[in-house]
Amino acid sequence: MVCAVLLLCTAAWAQANDAKIGFVSTERLFREAAPAVRALKKLEKEFAPRDAELQKLARQAKDLQSQLEKEGVTLSESDRRNKEQELARLNRDLQRMQRELREDLNLRKNEELAQVLERANKVIQQIAEAEKFDLILQEAVYRSPRIDITDKVLKALADK
Repeated sequence: MVCAVLLLCTAAWAQANDAKIGFVSTERLFREAAPAVRALKKLEKEFAPRDAELQKLARQAKDLQSQLEKEGVTLSESDRRNKEQELARLNRDLQRMQRELREDLNLRKNEELAQVLERANKVIQQIAEAEKFDLILQEAVYRSPRIDITDKVLKALADK
């Protein structure tokens, strides 16, 4: 509600003063900007060893589960119990490692995207000053494609 009122006030002010307004899609910046793409590739490379370790552990758990299903009736009670305990331990370790990986990846992704946003904000400010914009928004419920300057920002970020 507050956003709608603010948007209406901004639109009325812009019409009354012939203000130049622009809009930048932060979502597109995070998806398409060259620094964002590089950051995501960097993160993939950074977390690839941990992901490979998780896949290896998942294969071990799956293999042990299959072995238990095939040989469970022929194993002695103590061997079967030991394998079941080992499988439970593997599954707990796998879940813990997956959770830790997800948390670490989200933290690093937020750090990298914050740097991308900081660079983008500097570029947006340069564009605003060079092209005499009065207002540039990054979040809006509605915006006309006519005021969208995201492509200019993407190009400027690619040139850096």
